[in-house]
Amino acid sequence: MSWLVVGASGQLGMALEKVLTQKRLTVISAGSKELDITHAEAVNTFIQRHNPRVIVNAAAWTDVDSAEENFEAAYAVNALGARNLALASKNVGSTFVQVSTDYVFSGQSLTPWKVSNERDPVSAYGRSKSAGENFVSEVYPENSYIVRTAWLYSATRKNFAKTMVRLALLGDNQVRVVNDQIGQPTFVGDLADQIINMVTTEIAFGCYHGTNTGQASWFEFTQEIFRLAGADVSRVIPVSSSEYPRPAKRPAYSVLNHDDWKLNGLESMRNWKISLAEAMPAIITAVKLEG
Repeated sequence: MSWLVVGASGQLGMALEKVLTQKRLTVISAGSKELDITHAEAVNTFIQRHNPRVIVNAAAWTDVDSAEENFEAAYAVNALGARNLALASKNVGSTFVQVSTDYVFSGQSLTPWKVSNERDPVSAYGRSKSAGENFVSEVYPENSYIVRTAWLYSATRKNFAKTMVRLALLGDNQVRVVNDQIGQPTFVGDLADQIINMVTTEIAFGCYHGTNTGQASWFEFTQEIFRLAGADVSRVIPVSSSEYPRPAKRPAYSVLNHDDWKLNGLESMRNWKISLAEAMPAIITAVKLEG
């Protein structure tokens, strides 16, 4: 079984390539230099040439704030790119996996968001990703998965966990972190495993929530990072998000419900604290090497 990983230079794309290689599955990796997903003809040509059995779209415009002023560009990648890939997947009969986000929800809830809850994004980024979900569901529902994820981190690329590790190890100042946004820190290695298991075990097509279990605020996430890094946790100071106004509105509560995994024969992803503890040595090493 051959896999095409689109967005291969990102955190999730790199994790997918690593796990697929470990499992001795054939993997074709395509970054933006190899494949511009906003061009339908180029996407069709590329996919017909390689004819993969599984296509995972891990490519995305992820700069949430810049999407507010560059909606057309974000839409081209997150919505039209998803449509192009879904249509091309349909043309060759491949299984298609679209990676989406918690930002498709409003964030105004007191209980974890179910797959079936109404989408009501509050940012341009969220609207572009929601539109991508719509396209996939419209053009290729019979052989597609949509996997919503959130708060991704790893030892690769730029991410929140690495930034906090750098502050923990290379400074002694206070670190102010918002405590009124709640979500699920998610290790990309766990998400890659879940996506691969989902496809290879052939669970029902549809939408799933791919985040580690449990929940935390950004403040609590940072506290755990400092603790595991051996830094002084008291340096982490909780603040309101109103103290850090941003161009794009963030969901206040984006904890995702995982019931659909077990209903379809797979376990949910493990608790975020367990994953973070396992990932931290590699993250610390990467931060030290990068300086």
